[in-house]
Amino acid sequence: MTVKVNYPHIKIEENQPPRLQRIPRVRVAQIVMDYLAYGWSVDEMCRQHPYLRLSEAHAAMAYYFDHEDEINAEIRQEWEQVQREKSAAAPSPFLVRMRLRGLL
Repeated sequence: MTVKVNYPHIKIEENQPPRLQRIPRVRVAQIVMDYLAYGWSVDEMCRQHPYLRLSEAHAAMAYYFDHEDEINAEIRQEWEQVQREKSAAAPSPFLVRMRLRGLL
């Protein structure tokens, strides 16, 4: 028997990453990244991001703990995409000058 859990404040649509209902541009994975990268508590996340309500941060973390594999996969895909884009980008003018001077 599968139990369907409601996550208040979280918008879940098919083929879309879960996100906040009130601020749809904010994905659960973005909130989770603060937890994983900085070790921030829900209270600290709300201090760092004043637009974020305590209830939204708690709901996002509850969703994460119930769907860790899904959210971790989303974070991993985003990280890999950023790395591909960084490696394909032309070096910055600063980097070019520093290499020409033998400083890097």
